Amino acid sequence: MAQLHDLRLRLLVQQESEHISNSQPNDLDLSIVQARCLCWLTLLAEAHEDQANDAERRGDTEQAMGWFADSMRLRDVIQVVTSIEIPLPESSDIENTEGGDLFNGEPPMSA
Repeated sequence: MAQLHDLRLRLLVQQESEHISNSQPNDLDLSIVQARCLCWLTLLAEAHEDQANDAERRGDTEQAMGWFADSMRLRDVIQVVTSIEIPLPESSDIENTEGGDLFNGEPPMSA
């Protein structure tokens, strides 16, 4: 059962990767990739929590603990992905026309 789950997850990741690359063939916007990753991770975490609740209702404590542990790992990954700072693209045209540093030495934005 775990192998089937892993295969389904790999297929979802592959499909999303192809969708992102097809929708942005020239310029890959990392903030869009990050947002999509967060959406998928949140959905997966919620699904794992639902599975844990179902297993708990059936009295299968071991299975419930496994699903819950997986959901907590996904929540940890969500925190990591959320904390990744993606710099805004630099535009020499904007800086040249306004005559200065656009970001005034500020760090990159965090998602």
